[in-house]
Amino acid sequence: MDKRTLLFIAISAAILLGYWGIQYKFFPPVPAETQAEQSAPAADQPPPAASGVTPAVTPVTDAAGEAVETAAAETETAAAAETAETASVTETAGESGGAAPALTIAEETVVIDTRILRVSLSNRGGDIVSFKLKEHKDKDEAVEMVLSPPGKEAHAFTTAFGGMDARPIVSLLKVSRPGPLSVEFTGDFNAPGGIFTLKKRYDFTGDEYMFALTISVESAGNIPLSFNNIAYTLGYGPQMGPSFEKLDRYETRNYIDMVNGKRKTEKVSEGAPKVVEPGFTWAGITGKYFAALAVPDKTTPYTLGFSAEGEPGLPAASRFYLMRPGLAVARASDVYHFYLGPKTQDDLGRYDTGNNGYKLRDLQFTKAASTSGILSPLEWILKLMLRFFYNLIPNYGVAIILLTLLVKILLFPLTKKSSEMSIKMQAIAPKIKELQEKYKDNPARLNTEMGALYKREGHNPMSGCLPLLIQMPILFAMYNLFNNHFDLRGAMFLPGWIPDLSLPESIYHFANTIPLLNWDSLRLLPFIYLGSQLLYGFATSTPDQQGNPSMKMMVYAMPIMFFFLLYNVPSGLLVFWIMSNLFTLIQQLALNKYLAKKRAELKARAVEQQPVIAPRRKKR
Repeated sequence: MDKRTLLFIAISAAILLGYWGIQYKFFPPVPAETQAEQSAPAADQPPPAASGVTPAVTPVTDAAGEAVETAAAETETAAAAETAETASVTETAGESGGAAPALTIAEETVVIDTRILRVSLSNRGGDIVSFKLKEHKDKDEAVEMVLSPPGKEAHAFTTAFGGMDARPIVSLLKVSRPGPLSVEFTGDFNAPGGIFTLKKRYDFTGDEYMFALTISVESAGNIPLSFNNIAYTLGYGPQMGPSFEKLDRYETRNYIDMVNGKRKTEKVSEGAPKVVEPGFTWAGITGKYFAALAVPDKTTPYTLGFSAEGEPGLPAASRFYLMRPGLAVARASDVYHFYLGPKTQDDLGRYDTGNNGYKLRDLQFTKAASTSGILSPLEWILKLMLRFFYNLIPNYGVAIILLTLLVKILLFPLTKKSSEMSIKMQAIAPKIKELQEKYKDNPARLNTEMGALYKREGHNPMSGCLPLLIQMPILFAMYNLFNNHFDLRGAMFLPGWIPDLSLPESIYHFANTIPLLNWDSLRLLPFIYLGSQLLYGFATSTPDQQGNPSMKMMVYAMPIMFFFLLYNVPSGLLVFWIMSNLFTLIQQLALNKYLAKKRAELKARAVEQQPVIAPRRKKR
């Protein structure tokens, strides 16, 4: 290992540290701290915003004239009265002009059960309180896509008259079932000028993670519905599942939207919400493996809002809002499509091709699962290769080993060339030393002579680093692949030891986290990696390198440093790196005989090129 290779390894380590540092700085996870100072919302309703315009819309009162619920109170007294309301609402019935008895609506939960979904909807506001993915597990339970603080019922797809800061509707609405996979909620509300009817209809299919939500507003007269130019806001939250202990680089929430065919990632802080002006095709929130995406009606210029503001009991919120422009007509009907499911190419791709029950196409949903950056094409290629090997042998651990072997075979010509260049570098080392001694006081002349020497010897000093240079992008791409590829979620390699290649493995859990190291478990793979790296370094180092103290430090120090860096990475990445070390070691042992022959040839050539000095004649 020459000095240039050593320098390259040091630079590679710096790049690796810088890569993770830049990723954490510019693509930070949502902080996990809660907002302790924020007041807790009522147990049966989503958290209201802190302030904003209060629309003057109320439910229709009962026969006695008693207001049952206020959609958004104008004063603190009205808000308190709304919180203390009873769990029923009355609506007038009978012919106009006559005294009508009051009809009481009981609180009701409707369950939509399909092959892949179990969705619970409440007539309190016509919201979704549970959305479970039956084919995907989270701690032995179906993944829940709608989360709330402990002890509270989640509410998603709430409707509020006004903007993001308006209070969501919590009135009890009438329920009807247009079909086995459909449910409709209806309620009458007072607005300035008369009464209007609000309807929320959900339509599901039997085998899709997408559903349609139709919101209709209708009035007997021409009643405008506009609060600061917004009729109503449809909100998803308070948190997208599955459940997690904390958000970090391995479990994040990203806020994305599609604008003019390009996916954008919006930066959302825990402070003020992020507002995106109309013009997006779809938007939503993505996690490591799942996504909640919204496709609004193309004919209406909706405003988009994102919020990450937490609340007591909720580590970090993740909400999005669709704000419908104000209405000045007697009737309007808006159709939305929502996808709550896994970030797999197959499930998302059907909305690009039109192969779905809603006949949607060209949405480019697959971009919600794609990574961005210069390494994304390489990651895509590696993913195809990994799936190819998995189709041959349905074990992703074996597929990773086969992929590693293929990568080493493809890089073998470069590895061989690198080894030849290393030998050639050793052969011309005396000449280099001679030039360095001769021109030690003239750096410019030294560089010129060194260049001329390399040209005469046919040696490129950077060629020895080329395989390492190529492997670093592959390593980064594999890291992203193992951390984001959905098929690796829960993919078992060895039962009882590596049950999930997308997570760090563990052979023993500590009672407490080790300070500074932040270790909560004893892991075996990092130690195997360390052993393989040390064995590789010892087996490939030359005798002169083994006697060099600085070389010995690099051989042992670099693996130890990477041991701590890679301790908590996905186990699939360590399997890849360990096997890469072992295959490289086998390659190196196979090359040793060839290299010994090559070294002998270079030595013989050097002897032949030495000038023959004739012996001096003695003077007579």
